[in-house]
Amino acid sequence: MALERILDLRVCQVGDAYTSVERMVVAQTLQAAQGWLELGLADEALYELGCLPLEAQHRRDALVLKLAGQMDLQDWNAASETARLLCLKVEDEPEFFLQAAFCLHETGDTLAACNHLLRGPKALFEMAVFHYNLACYLWTLGEGPRARSHLKQAIAMDQSFIESARTDRDLIGIELI
Repeated sequence: MALERILDLRVCQVGDAYTSVERMVVAQTLQAAQGWLELGLADEALYELGCLPLEAQHRRDALVLKLAGQMDLQDWNAASETARLLCLKVEDEPEFFLQAAFCLHETGDTLAACNHLLRGPKALFEMAVFHYNLACYLWTLGEGPRARSHLKQAIAMDQSFIESARTDRDLIGIELI
């Protein structure tokens, strides 16, 4: 999911506890962090976000940027925590569950990744990437028949996953349908 879809910096609602100047500073900090990410400088983005007031650091838009930075830096443990926090804050957003599961898988906790993904919103079941990722996790866990079933579903929903499966390190040895 594009960062812009989740993050709407045009309307920065920080809360009544902030003055108009503080709201402006938070909005500018979030915009700066997004700019650093667009330049490929995730460490700078995370530094900017760390300068926000604590309350602002826990806003959805700040967490989305933080997650993007952590994932760019491949800081999978921190990213999995941030993604799971987003899942708690926005329980109906499938993308956060996909990201949390991916980060958990990258930490080596594939069983937790699989379980987390399965606890996501029902909208996930209609997404090809859900079935593809689940196939990867199940194959890694040695659940061949279930992995093949989910891979077949992913490919039926989106043919581009055939090419992805051919080169995916998590699907080495699986029979492509």
